Amino acid sequence: MTHTMRKLASLPGGRVTKWVVLALWAALLVPALLLAGRLGDVEQNDNAAWLPADAESTRIVERVERFQLADTLPAIVVYDRPTGVTPADLARARADAEAFRSIENVVGEPQGPTPARDGKAVQTVVQVHKDQRGWEGIGEVVDALNEVGERNAEPGLGFHVTGPAGYASDSIKAFGGGGALTTITASVVVLILLLTYRSPVLPLLPLLTAGTALVTSEAVIYLLARNAGLVVNKQTSFILTVLVFGAATDYALLLTSRYREELRRREDRHAAMAEALHRCGPAIVASAATVAVSLTLLTLATLNSTQSLGPACAVGVLVGLLAMVTLMPALLVVCGRWIFWPLTPSYGTTGTAVKTEGGGGGGVWDRVGRAVSGRPRAVWVGTALVLGVMAVGAFGLKADGLANTDQFTGRPPMAVGEEIRSRHFPAGSGDPVHVVAKAASAQRVRAALSGVPGVAAVSTPIVEDGEAMLLGELTDDPSSGAAMRTVERVRTAVHAIDGANAQVGGSTAIVVDTQRAAARDSRVIIPIVLVTVFLLLALLLRSIVAPLLLMATVVLSYGAALGVSALVFDHVFHFAGAEASFPLLAFVFLVALGIDYNIFLVTRVREEAPAHGTRRGALTGLSATGGVITSAGLVLAGTFAAMASLPLVFAAELGFVVAFGVLLDTLVVRSVLVTALTLDVGRWMWWPGALFRSQATAVGPPPPVNGVEIRRS
Repeated sequence: MTHTMRKLASLPGGRVTKWVVLALWAALLVPALLLAGRLGDVEQNDNAAWLPADAESTRIVERVERFQLADTLPAIVVYDRPTGVTPADLARARADAEAFRSIENVVGEPQGPTPARDGKAVQTVVQVHKDQRGWEGIGEVVDALNEVGERNAEPGLGFHVTGPAGYASDSIKAFGGGGALTTITASVVVLILLLTYRSPVLPLLPLLTAGTALVTSEAVIYLLARNAGLVVNKQTSFILTVLVFGAATDYALLLTSRYREELRRREDRHAAMAEALHRCGPAIVASAATVAVSLTLLTLATLNSTQSLGPACAVGVLVGLLAMVTLMPALLVVCGRWIFWPLTPSYGTTGTAVKTEGGGGGGVWDRVGRAVSGRPRAVWVGTALVLGVMAVGAFGLKADGLANTDQFTGRPPMAVGEEIRSRHFPAGSGDPVHVVAKAASAQRVRAALSGVPGVAAVSTPIVEDGEAMLLGELTDDPSSGAAMRTVERVRTAVHAIDGANAQVGGSTAIVVDTQRAAARDSRVIIPIVLVTVFLLLALLLRSIVAPLLLMATVVLSYGAALGVSALVFDHVFHFAGAEASFPLLAFVFLVALGIDYNIFLVTRVREEAPAHGTRRGALTGLSATGGVITSAGLVLAGTFAAMASLPLVFAAELGFVVAFGVLLDTLVVRSVLVTALTLDVGRWMWWPGALFRSQATAVGPPPPVNGVEIRRS
C-alpha cells in the first residue's frame, strides 16, 4: 500500500491524487456523521446481554419467563427517618406505591411498603421492564420514581431509589460523560501536539484526521451492530474514543516527523511525502496490524462484552490507519511547508533528526545512547530486575469483581440509598436468587436451598406447567463477593438433587457467570495473543531472536505496570478491587500498543543496520526516533488518562494502567531496555535472517557514534 502511494505521489498525476482523496473523505463523512449519531440506539448495557448463551444464568431466562415478565429489574425505594417512621410516613409510602403503578414500564404490583424491624425505614420494591432502549429506559423510570418522591416530599423523611435499577440509572448517567471525554481527549491531543510541533496550526490536521476516523469508525460499528450481531455498549464507546484518538495521532506523529525530514532533502513536497510514506509506512502498517489483530483475537472470548469490544476497537484502529495514510498526507501536501510555521523546514537545511543520523548532535536521546552503550549488559540486566520487582505487586491485584456500590469513584444516589437500606433491611432483600426446577422436586429443592449458608429466607414454590420457581433472599449485598459465594453453594446444593433439573439465576448469578467467563477468557486468550504478536514481528523483522526479545520486554513491562497499578489502586485510590476482565483488557492494550514503539524503533534500526552495523544502527535509531516516539507515548498516555474523567472505577483503572504502561514502555523499555539489548546482542538480533548473515561478512570497524567506539557486529 505505501509503495503504491509513493508511486502515485511521485507521478505528475499524483498531484491530483490529493484532491481525489479529500473529495472521497468528504463524501464519506456525510453519511458517517448520520450513522455515528445512532450508535447509542444499538447499545446493550445490561450484564445479561454480555453472557455466553451456555451460561446457567442465561439458560434459566426462558424458564423464568413462565412466572414473571422477562427483562425486568427491581428498583428498591427506601424511606428513612432517623427518629422513627410515623403513620403519616407509612401512608405517604402507600400513596407513592399507587403512583408508581402508573409509570410507564413499571410492571406488576409493587411489593410493600414494608417497614424495617427497627421502625426507622420503609421500603417498596418496584419491578421495571427493560424495553428496547435497555438501561436508557430504566433510567427514565428511575427519574419518574424520583419525581414522585419529590412531589410528595415530607420534611425529615429521606427518599432514595436503589437496587439494580438504581445502579443501571446511575451507570447510564456516568457513561453520559462521553461527550466530555471526547472533549478532554481532543484537548490533551492538541496540547501535546502544540508542545511537540511548536506550531499553532499543524496540530489541527492530526486532530481533524483523528476526529474523522472516529466518526467513520462509529458509523461502521453501528452498521455491524445493526446487521451483523455485534454487541456494543457504553464501555465500547468510551474505549473506542481514546483508542482512535491515541493510535491515529501516534501514526500522524511518525508520518509528520518523517515528512519534515524529507522536506529538507527534497524541494518538491509531493516527492517528500512519497518518500516519507515509503520509509515510515511499513512501520505504521505493521503497528496498526499488530494492534488490530491482537484486538480481533478477543473474539475468542466467551464474554460477549469482551468478544465484541475487540472487533469494534480493531475497526477503529484500521480506520485510523486508513485516514492517516490517505487523508493526513493529502492535507499535509495541500497545505505545503507553511503548515509547520514558525519552524518551517527549508530545502537543503539540516534538522535535528537528520543531524543525529550522522552520529553527531547532542540531543537528549544521543546522551541516553551514550549512557546505555557504555555497559549495555549491565544496563539491560539492571533494568529488567527493577521491572521484575515492580511486577511483584501484580500478585496483590484483586480482580474478582466489584459490588455495585464500589463501581463508582464517587457516591452516586444509588450508593447512598444502598448504604441507608443496608442499615435497616437484610442486604439481599428485593433482589433474590431465582431457582427453577421440576415441580415434582420443588419441596426437596426448597429444603436444600433453605439449608445453604448465606440464604436468609426462601419463598413458597410457584408452580406453572410442571415447573416450580423459588426465590431465595440473600444475607449479603447481592453484588458482593459473599453473595457470589452463596450462589455457588446454592448451585452445588440444588444440582445434587436427582431429577430436579434445577438451575440458578438472578442478578447475582449473572455476575458469577460473568466473572467465570472473564477468568476463562484470560487463560485462553493471553497465550494466543503472545504467539500471534510474535509471528507478526517475525514476519516484519525476518528474524526469530528480535521478536522473542521484544515480546519479553513488553510482557515484563506489562507485569510492572500491573504491579504498580495494583498498589496504587489499593493504597492511593482505595478502590475495592477490579473487574475480572481487567487483567485481560490491560494485557491486550499494553502488549498491542507497547509493541508499537518497539516496532517504530527496531524498524529504524533495521533500516540503518545494513550500512552501519546493528550496534551503530541501534544508537542512530534511538536518536532519530526518540523524540517522535516520546511524543507518541505522551499522546497515547494522555488520551487513556482522560478516561479518569468518567466517574467509573473500571474506566479509571484501565486508563491508569494503560497510561502508566505506555509511559513505561516509551521512557524505559524502548529507550533503555531494548536499546541495551540490541547493543549487547548485536547482529544476532536478526538471526537467522539475511541481515544477520550479511553483517557477519562485514570488514573493518565502523566510525564512532556520539564519541563511543562501536565494535562491528
